[in-house]
Amino acid sequence: MTSVLKLNNVGINFGGLKAVDDFNLEINEGELFGLIGPNGAGKTTVFNMITGVYSPTEGEILLKGEGINGLQPHKLVKKGISRTFQNIRLFGYMSVLDNVRVAQNDEIKYGLLDGMFRTKKFWREEYEGITRAMEFLKIFNLDRFKNFSANTLSYGDQRKLEIARAMASNPKLLLLDEPAAGMNPQETEELMETIRLIRDKFNITILLIEHDMKLVLGICERIAVLNYGRMLTQGLPRNVINDPRVIEAYLGGSNA
Repeated sequence: MTSVLKLNNVGINFGGLKAVDDFNLEINEGELFGLIGPNGAGKTTVFNMITGVYSPTEGEILLKGEGINGLQPHKLVKKGISRTFQNIRLFGYMSVLDNVRVAQNDEIKYGLLDGMFRTKKFWREEYEGITRAMEFLKIFNLDRFKNFSANTLSYGDQRKLEIARAMASNPKLLLLDEPAAGMNPQETEELMETIRLIRDKFNITILLIEHDMKLVLGICERIAVLNYGRMLTQGLPRNVINDPRVIEAYLGGSNA
């Protein structure tokens, strides 16, 4: 198997607080991997280090064997890392279609004069961009809302739109931070199927943080548990959630 993401002894300090310590993780190409743990365990901090929001104070992060420590988020997007956020971050007053298209800026090849004079190259690339954006909206059943402002969508649809926007940047690695948060059971079920679909259709690797165990057990092939900034255990989902250490971390006691 080809390694897409590898974290070697990664840690980060905020003043005197060690938020993540000696964290090791390897995710293979095409894998659907879950990162779970109690609130405050450091999961989003790990995401922020992978995506360049924070720079690790120790250890190394590798994307397909290349060190990416300290790279800025926009450079990591160009290298193939895209993400969603725990708190939805859409351009609320832009249309649903434009929210997806904005992620395609790096794909634009026409220049200033093409844009000013509306050349054939301009129209060709604009048409291709719209077509591709609509493809992602259709996957999430959002194409009927293409001209709506993003902030008029339901909470669940805004979650889906954020994933569609992340997909539009052609990621090799997609990080989803609590994608099912705020969704009802039916929306969560649909999201599970959609996440499987985009992994298989676009051959991308997915790492997700999620508290909904039904979703985690339903789609993740392996999971890792983070607790107090350190790796507690990792492995097959059923084995991990039945580990007494994991039960204690979540519930404060054993399953006896």
